[in-house]
Amino acid sequence: MAGLGITHLDHVTLIVTDVTIARRFYAERLGLREIAPPREFDFVAVWYDLGGHYLHLLLKPDADPPSARHICLHVRDIAAARRHLEASGIATTDTVEIAAADRFFIADPDGNRIEILQWLRPYQPSQDGVALL
Repeated sequence: MAGLGITHLDHVTLIVTDVTIARRFYAERLGLREIAPPREFDFVAVWYDLGGHYLHLLLKPDADPPSARHICLHVRDIAAARRHLEASGIATTDTVEIAAADRFFIADPDGNRIEILQWLRPYQPSQDGVALL
């Protein structure tokens, strides 16, 4: 079986409850570039271009319940990213260290978890991973 022919992850969608607050967080505080969503939409959606991959925010009346689900944003300089976020008043939370990466978590105003990560070298599953079950 050849599979679906998947080439890459295209986008991730998060639920937000206030577009103005979400835009302030994602555009102004994180520095993401907003692009126009499709004109065919008859609902509120805010799109950000992450270099050919996309983040979609959908306006809903209630936020998703807290969970371990998250998106991960790769940065060039993890220390600079942490300083920028903390200077902007965004709390950072350390997490389990993994080989080949430095990372931490933040949350958006609706509680969506966001991992901020810098790969220090390519991940090597045979060296860095645990045996598959």
